[in-house]
Amino acid sequence: MHPHSNEPTSIDGNIHTVRKHPSPFQLASKRFLKNKLAIIGSIILLIIILMAVFAPFITDHDPTKADLLIVDRPPSSEHILGTDASGRDTFARLLYGARVSLTIGVSAMLFTLTIGLLLGAISGYYGGKIDQIIMRFADLVLALPFLVLALTIISILDHVTIGLFIMIIAITAWPNLTRIVRGTFLSLREQEFVLGARTIGASDFRVIFKHLIPNAIGPIIVNATLMMATMIIVESALSFIGMGIPQPTPTWGNMISEAQNIRVLRYQPEAWIPPGFAILATVLSINFIGDGLRDAFDPKLDSR
Repeated sequence: MHPHSNEPTSIDGNIHTVRKHPSPFQLASKRFLKNKLAIIGSIILLIIILMAVFAPFITDHDPTKADLLIVDRPPSSEHILGTDASGRDTFARLLYGARVSLTIGVSAMLFTLTIGLLLGAISGYYGGKIDQIIMRFADLVLALPFLVLALTIISILDHVTIGLFIMIIAITAWPNLTRIVRGTFLSLREQEFVLGARTIGASDFRVIFKHLIPNAIGPIIVNATLMMATMIIVESALSFIGMGIPQPTPTWGNMISEAQNIRVLRYQPEAWIPPGFAILATVLSINFIGDGLRDAFDPKLDSR
């Protein structure tokens, strides 16, 4: 009989039931599903993602096509949210802007996660001079405020594409995650399961990816999730001041930037409220998910 099965076993004539204990991920999943705000955030984010993915099926307007004959039109059956100062459909730009903003948020987060995880793992596992070099470099990057450093790099470049923009904000945001991964590895590398793996001759690569990262995945996932919200805010802020994704590419930040005119702010709320609400809803939903993941991966909750 398999030792982890739930079927009864007989030992000395007595019937015993062996229960399989749930894994840490199963426990985390149960705790996450009990968090109402996290579930609400997941539903809202899913709706926004679906609207972005199926944008071509929701509207047949081109978000970048200008038409000077229909400039600043109010909402109508043809243009649900009206048109902007260039005659482009606002609703189409809102949907396709979700694509760009979410793509930047997810891609920049993954890029930053890769850099931070790699450098943090090396620094925390090996320590010594390698740790000092990586941490001094991280301190150097952190010496300048994140947005100031990103603005400096962007201002040097003539043209910023989406891919280049993702790289810029990722290479300026990695130090914080690197510090988190390093701190987690420093606390784990002296644990018995790591020492046992080393004793039986496991390679450093196996120890890091088979033993350390899986045990550090909780704080990594939580910080990566919250980082995605930060990246969306950064893109919106930089696009708002004209230093982000250039026109006519639709992003939520670009849409709000176009509505800075006093007349638009006063008489055309449909031009800036929807993208502003989209940013708010997306960031809040991601933060709710991040808070839910943080509580789900908290081992202290098992004893409550």
